[in-house]
Amino acid sequence: MKYTLTALLALMLAACGEAPKEGAKPSAMQAKAAAKPALTVATTTPQPLDWPQTLKASGNVAAWQEAVIGPEISNYRITEVRASVGDVVKKGQVLARIAADTVESEFAEVRASVAEAEATLAEARANHERAKQLTAKGFYSAQQNTQTQTAADTALARLDAARARLHSAELKRSKATVLAPDDGIISARSATVGTLTQPGQELFRLIRGGRLEWRAEVTAAEVARLKPGQAATLTSPNGEEVAGVVRAVAPTVDPQTLNALVYVDLPAEAAGKLGAGMFARGEFRLGQSPAMTLPQSAVLLREGFAYVFRVEGDKVAQLKVTTGRRSAERIEIGRLDAKAQVVAGGVGFLADGDTVRIVPAQAAAPTTPAAKP
Repeated sequence: MKYTLTALLALMLAACGEAPKEGAKPSAMQAKAAAKPALTVATTTPQPLDWPQTLKASGNVAAWQEAVIGPEISNYRITEVRASVGDVVKKGQVLARIAADTVESEFAEVRASVAEAEATLAEARANHERAKQLTAKGFYSAQQNTQTQTAADTALARLDAARARLHSAELKRSKATVLAPDDGIISARSATVGTLTQPGQELFRLIRGGRLEWRAEVTAAEVARLKPGQAATLTSPNGEEVAGVVRAVAPTVDPQTLNALVYVDLPAEAAGKLGAGMFARGEFRLGQSPAMTLPQSAVLLREGFAYVFRVEGDKVAQLKVTTGRRSAERIEIGRLDAKAQVVAGGVGFLADGDTVRIVPAQAAAPTTPAAKP
């Protein structure tokens, strides 16, 4: 059996207990059907919370201080290398040995010259004593007495010079052993057995104390918000978090990148998670600040903008808002009245001006863990 469109609408309205009026048109019936609620929703209002304020940054991990260790005597052959890259060394520990045959020979020669100078001085002083006695008896003239005094003084000066050469030889002999100047970790090694030492040659590099630092880059506008003593958190490449403390903030800004460096001290255990030269991301904790928050389910992200749906009677109005920090399931929002009633969820199915049916929501108290910007 076939029915016209008007007859079908009449049957539908009759089933609902309503009869179509004389001359009713299908478009009016469609408008009545459109007035039905598009979605059943729960509402919520913005809640003020006290959240941590953070600043994200990135930069390289570097050694706090790196000592360059080289030979202090040149043109001597390296006979032994005792340290390699990654070794943890103590202050005074032997890192390498240099052939000391020639050094020992020079030391023995200078020590002999000191003994000779001592003997010469003893003879000159004895001669001067005899000269004084003979001068007193009239056998020596005053000029001869002066000559013996000069000879004794000259012998003393030569002895002092020989002793100075002996001290230099002793110091040179002690430099035949390359020692660690401080506790730390060997980060580079170029020393090789059999090579000759050269002036200014680098044999080892040492990370002093094994200490690392994070050199974070921040913009010129952000650097004023940072100061020594503030806490920072880095994320290592394997996802582990490392805590640090701001040691210093660079007083200048790079004119090319317009960024400033912030130096963050890292704990000793960070050496097992991070390495010098690594790139790391992290954030600085700037303190607490109030935030007006909504559940993330109440915010619609569309085409790079954030929207919420404010309830006005039985309809919703789409409003553009700004977003900020996030914490768990909540997000900081701006440009919204603190008393506004907004749809708490299912916003992806709504459009501006839709009719909704409101049901009570089971409001849960929001938590306040560490927020992310």
